[in-house]
Amino acid sequence: MLAVTILGNNSAVPAHNRHPTSQIIQIQDHKFLVDCGEGTQMQMMAYKIRPGKINHIFISHLHGDHYFGLIGLLTTLGLNNRKHELTIYSPPFLQDIIELQFQAGDTRLPYPIHFTMLTDEGIIFQDKKVTVECFRVNHRIECWGFLFKEKKNIRKIDPQKVVEYNIPSSHFEMLQEGNHYVSPSNETILNELLTVPGNHASSYAYCADTGYFPQIAEKIKDVDLMYHESTYLHAFEKKAMERFHSTSRQAATVAKQANAKKLLLGHFSSIYENIEEFKTEASEIFENTECAIEGVCYIA
Repeated sequence: MLAVTILGNNSAVPAHNRHPTSQIIQIQDHKFLVDCGEGTQMQMMAYKIRPGKINHIFISHLHGDHYFGLIGLLTTLGLNNRKHELTIYSPPFLQDIIELQFQAGDTRLPYPIHFTMLTDEGIIFQDKKVTVECFRVNHRIECWGFLFKEKKNIRKIDPQKVVEYNIPSSHFEMLQEGNHYVSPSNETILNELLTVPGNHASSYAYCADTGYFPQIAEKIKDVDLMYHESTYLHAFEKKAMERFHSTSRQAATVAKQANAKKLLLGHFSSIYENIEEFKTEASEIFENTECAIEGVCYIA
């Protein structure tokens, strides 16, 4: 399962009861935090998310509305006597900023933090179940998007068939990987007779602050769920371009080019109190569009 909980959907400042950018991605047995704007801790408490379960934090870029909540969160984890390590993925300089803040306050954490600097596109985290890739977007400063993917789920053993064909349990792992079974008498029993397909391997793309950048589409092709910033409506397309942000229609165009299954719009400018028109505009180009609403959990 892959699920995305929106903690903050606004742009530079809190407004209209909306908060700066932050999201929780739950995939397999991981809880990832993506960006950590001001108020992230309060949002976690409001939606009953336990920060102690987060072991990996991804910061897209170093504009304050995407990381000003981080120092408070790290300090709280220490006050809660966290012991296990935490890894933070970010552009350069974040480590220096965080360490200077701790040094100024003589703060000593009871847990280790590892910083991974984002310098090249590609896989930045993986285990047996999940991969996370980073890719460049087009913002005023260095900025990264993230692609979260379940690894292809293994096939499931058909319990009746393995009994019928007298398959030893020692061969189950091989069957789950898609191999055929060869009996001691050299008879081949096809994998399809002994297993059934596993669940669909889901994917989620977080397209961080960016001007219109259609190259993103090739990097996230066929993604199940896609988040793309849409700071402005179409009427402010020129302002979006000047500030390296996107409009609702531009986000929808990238989603269509990527052949995404569903689009979430976010990072709304504070000039808009009502955000429903974002969905209306985007849906004209890409039908399966929703506005990312704080507190809502979206399933890929």
